[in-house]
Amino acid sequence: MRTAQIFWGIVVLHVAVVWALFFTVAPEPRHPLIGIGQFLGLHAALLMILQLTLIARLPWLDRRVGMDRLTTWHRWTGFTLFWVVLLHPAFVVLGYAVFYRSSVWQQLTNLAGALGSLAGMVALALVVVAAGLSFRWARRRLSYEAWHAVHLVLYAAVTLVLVHQLFEVSAFTAAPVAAAYWWALWIFAITALIAGRIVLPVWRNARHRLHVAAVVPESPDVVSVYVRGRHLDRLPARAGQFFIWRFPGYAGWWRANPFSLSAAPDGRSLRLTAKAVGDASSALRHVPVGSRVFAEGPYGAFTAMHRTREGTLLVAGGVGVTPIRALLEELPGDIVVLYRARTPGDAVLLEEMQALARMRGARVHLLAGRTAAGDPPFGPDNLRRLVPDVTDRDVYVCGPPAMTDAVLRTLRELRVPRRQVHAERFRLAA
Repeated sequence: MRTAQIFWGIVVLHVAVVWALFFTVAPEPRHPLIGIGQFLGLHAALLMILQLTLIARLPWLDRRVGMDRLTTWHRWTGFTLFWVVLLHPAFVVLGYAVFYRSSVWQQLTNLAGALGSLAGMVALALVVVAAGLSFRWARRRLSYEAWHAVHLVLYAAVTLVLVHQLFEVSAFTAAPVAAAYWWALWIFAITALIAGRIVLPVWRNARHRLHVAAVVPESPDVVSVYVRGRHLDRLPARAGQFFIWRFPGYAGWWRANPFSLSAAPDGRSLRLTAKAVGDASSALRHVPVGSRVFAEGPYGAFTAMHRTREGTLLVAGGVGVTPIRALLEELPGDIVVLYRARTPGDAVLLEEMQALARMRGARVHLLAGRTAAGDPPFGPDNLRRLVPDVTDRDVYVCGPPAMTDAVLRTLRELRVPRRQVHAERFRLAA
């Protein structure tokens, strides 16, 4: 929580700097509407820099905030950027049309004749396309790979924005202090992106040389893959985290899937467990032993690092059992596990968890079967009955969205402090 407050405090500070630069060094606009457009343009640039920082997957920020929350911030920042980049040119063009007493179309044509303005217009079009395809109704119709490819066009938009900003004589370049400030922000954001998304993953994979050590079916539609490599004791992975996995040559080298570790890292191997819900996850069953693996990560703040209490409640459902199983292996103290499954046969890794619980002195409750009317498995009464001291425990929740929402709603009703609640929702920033 403190890291989030510091992060957004820094963002607010930069907003204040942008305002100060605009009102002190920016040239007087020819028309108030143009001034509003320029003011919005500064905020559009700042929002784009913020977006680059959010998707850079910086380890320090990710471990403390978590990819889940970063993805939420990324989404809302993206939609804010969408509206700002629409309003910025609208006010500028309308202002010039009023000032010169000409048509909006005439001013659009005039502005398109300048390299800087044309670059901004193309960048606007790319941002609008990416934002439009990020709405839920559109997102559901796209594969993960197609959605990811759409977002790659935003890197082209960033380049065009830099060209637009370079040729824009306003608060961006009106004074040396303004130019230095903006270029420092851009250099930081782009360096962070390259370091987090390219340099660090390539370096780690070259260092650890990951490969498939074993493929073990857990059920008809679930498989575990054991991955080995060099110097894995130096890989900063923890139980509860996930990697973005690629298995070149199987289901396409470009296909990447986020799978959580289903066992606590021991310095010798990593294990992921996946359910066959798509081409990439279905192909895991057929990956030969010895195949090379490319992994990005580890990511996520769903770890013991954020514990605040001695006792812990772990709540799992569906494929969300994988990070919960890993946490059960690593977490110290008194642990209770609630595992929700349709039937006992659907409870993947249940025997492993029961064996771990016996070794650790923990308790595992399997909540299987249909939900009875008026007696939901994660309702306040049922949760208090199963875990009477729930308010004195850290609670880790991972499962399908409906289940996760139900658990979080119950925890609020039971007045479990927010700092004790940790949830993983399987969301990922592009």
